Amino acid sequence: MGIRETFERVMLDWRILMAIIIAAILWRAYISLNETVPTITFGESLCSGIPLIIFGWVTFAYMYHMFRVLTGWSISNWIYEGIAVCMVSINVYALLYYMMRWFRLLHVEAYLPWDFILRDVRYIALVVFYCTILWSAKYVKRMHEDYIAESKEKAVLHIISPYLYPTVRRLREMNIRELIGTVLTDERTLLVIVGTAFLWRTAISFDYEITRGESVCSGIAIFLLGWLLVVHLLSISLKQRDWLDLAKVYRGIITGVVAINIYALLYYAMRWWRLGWGEEAFVPLDYIFRDARFFALVIFYCTSIVLSKFLKRAYDEYMILSAAEIPKKASQD
Repeated sequence: MGIRETFERVMLDWRILMAIIIAAILWRAYISLNETVPTITFGESLCSGIPLIIFGWVTFAYMYHMFRVLTGWSISNWIYEGIAVCMVSINVYALLYYMMRWFRLLHVEAYLPWDFILRDVRYIALVVFYCTILWSAKYVKRMHEDYIAESKEKAVLHIISPYLYPTVRRLREMNIRELIGTVLTDERTLLVIVGTAFLWRTAISFDYEITRGESVCSGIAIFLLGWLLVVHLLSISLKQRDWLDLAKVYRGIITGVVAINIYALLYYAMRWWRLGWGEEAFVPLDYIFRDARFFALVIFYCTSIVLSKFLKRAYDEYMILSAAEIPKKASQD
């Protein structure tokens, strides 16, 4: 049994992943509640950060490996590629956070003693995100296997099925809901969102002073992007739940996105509370980290939207392929 097979058998088992989540919760509870005054020592931070960073990048390496080795259906490769890009944005953020924390370049994020609560929520949210994404990856592979199994008896249809996929519809043929969804999930729209986020954070951080109003605008934009993504994924998954493996992929991705959304919601709520108490000390590197976090979340959400389009196309192509059995069965009857 190779390394990949061993990794899949151990790390993609839901019981192992659930044990990791429970261990993370117990660990953070232990280091956060073991003293009257909450403190997290450098050693405890190392024990938290190093496994988390390794876990994140190993998960990315697995997704990238699957993107390279799977053959026979390009959509499954694109799905793994989309997941890998999502992983990079979150992994870079986690790596930057712990590097700045260990070298004492990052100061208070929220409002003491709530800053410790925010750290615990972030840690658990990242662990949940990594575990649910890994759990989803198992079912992406099963989707690939299902498609390949269906295509073996229909070699010609397997070749032409991507060309049968309705990739283009005229805008005038769409209703308002479809039109809005098409525009908002278009790659060009998402690039505009990423560019706007970069310009916005550059403008408000240039003077090293972020007011409460500017923070509220940033937070509301993140909330809308994150929770609209959840609604979008839910609406698509409800229409495609007859393919069980795909439904489980949606379930895992939605859970991971919700975990990140909860962390973002708690962070901005605490941030606004702290800003309401007056001016902050001038700490330039804190501003750089906040900008990096904002960019990471925006890129993560936009990439997840693109990933949802790959999942939708996977369903459509699989249905086109499997529907070819209907005439054949009818003729036999």
